[in-house]
Amino acid sequence: MKIGSKDFEVNKHTYVMGILNVTPDSFSDGGKFNDMDKALMRAEEMISEGADIIDIGGESTRPGYIQLSDEEEIERTAPVVEAVKCRFDIPVSLDTYKSKVALAGIKAGADLINDIWGLKYDKNMAAVIAESGLPCCLMHNRSKPDYNDYMQDVAADLAETIHLAGKAGIADENIILDPGVGFGKTYENNLEIIHCLEELRIFGYPILLGTSRKSVIGLTLDLPATQRVEGTLVTTVFAVIKGCSFVRVHDIKENVRAIRMAEAILMQGNS
Repeated sequence: MKIGSKDFEVNKHTYVMGILNVTPDSFSDGGKFNDMDKALMRAEEMISEGADIIDIGGESTRPGYIQLSDEEEIERTAPVVEAVKCRFDIPVSLDTYKSKVALAGIKAGADLINDIWGLKYDKNMAAVIAESGLPCCLMHNRSKPDYNDYMQDVAADLAETIHLAGKAGIADENIILDPGVGFGKTYENNLEIIHCLEELRIFGYPILLGTSRKSVIGLTLDLPATQRVEGTLVTTVFAVIKGCSFVRVHDIKENVRAIRMAEAILMQGNS
């Protein structure tokens, strides 16, 4: 898979997508990087620690978040996308579910669109991505965790997303799927989908796992967001074992090391 100018061997390695929230109210690092200089310093730090992609988001999606207007989200994200692309040789992802924000980000130089609603929130999003020719990460999400057969329902929801992508003309080789840990799921649902990640490989697309510092870790370990690194690392190792191509994380250095160790063990076991 090609993202920006980089080739990703999605069947051979788990890559790290680093989170850069340019928001004042993100659940974990709100307000830390919503200044251009701080955002660029953080991007440089993540790259030095081994990030493969930087994912820029301008609207917090924590529980109870306040939705931004398109204009405000564009004002937050587009300049940072452009600045990171100008200064660093790394693929940049834009985390948005709004087509106007995506279009502005694409014009600013974004290499990938990361849509937490899997093309289902904004009816124009699929067309914007298709026309750009860019890859996209499409996440499973629901407004409520109301399931009959959980894993089958998740698969059916993702199949709908894939249908929307194909109908709009998004190429198969440009699709990444995200199981959506923490979105439209109970605590038990979140644990189950991490445990059953390999079931989502039936679609044939690369899988991205995003669990970094999330509530499923906090609830399990009874820890605040600032103390969930170890729990995140466990889920990252699960991602490697289950064949995920990407993990989306805050703590780059630690997750890069965990991936290297897990891959080394798996490689020896398969030799």
